[in-house]
Amino acid sequence: MKFHKSLFFILLLGMAASISAQISQGVINYEVRMDVHRSLPPERQELKAMIPQFRTDNFQLFFTPTESLYKATEDQVHQPMGGGGGGMRMMMRSPKTETHVDRETRVRTVFQDVMGRNFLITDTLSIEPWKFGNEQMEIAGYMCMMAWYTDTVANQEITAWFSPQLPPFMGPDKYVTLPGTVLAVDINNGERVWVARQIEAREVKPAEVRKPSRGEKMTREEFNKFVEEQMQRMNPGGGNIRIF
Repeated sequence: MKFHKSLFFILLLGMAASISAQISQGVINYEVRMDVHRSLPPERQELKAMIPQFRTDNFQLFFTPTESLYKATEDQVHQPMGGGGGGMRMMMRSPKTETHVDRETRVRTVFQDVMGRNFLITDTLSIEPWKFGNEQMEIAGYMCMMAWYTDTVANQEITAWFSPQLPPFMGPDKYVTLPGTVLAVDINNGERVWVARQIEAREVKPAEVRKPSRGEKMTREEFNKFVEEQMQRMNPGGGNIRIF
């Protein structure tokens, strides 16, 4: 979607640019809640007896007037995943991922750990086909507007809440293409939910928004192809495997 194709988007972007000067840098703390049971493929439903339904992770978004970095909190720990029959316990580690966005060039750099292998993925932001609603909701003290779109490739219904009171092109994970900071995201009505719990306006040190530089360099297309190949190798029968 091009900017000139959506007058509403342009108006929102202009409003965001005028208001966002109130807070130009700071830290946003997000809680990420995942329904693990809904992510299990049909042939692995027995795992429900071994793991709790939900897992929660904590992430932070550091931002300055020109860039942002989204990553797991320093105190994030591995979470024990239940205790089923026979005392069996499973452990799910917090995802090793960092997302840096240069808001001036619209370039996104992502550090991603996949099965112990480090990757550095670079791409240019492209605007998803967002639709805008009239609903409003307050999140962490900021008034937010609703937007949504359907990801036909991933088979996901995505609803986001963004605040024009905060800078545009910022948010959790890959949700950074709205005319205001994204403070909440809901995938498939609760399958995975991001919510901003605290927003702190403060000076951000250069080290806190440093762009990731380690890892094997790939484009987004190359990385997606690699992940697909690994999934096929791990599951030649064609079942549904998810990386948590």
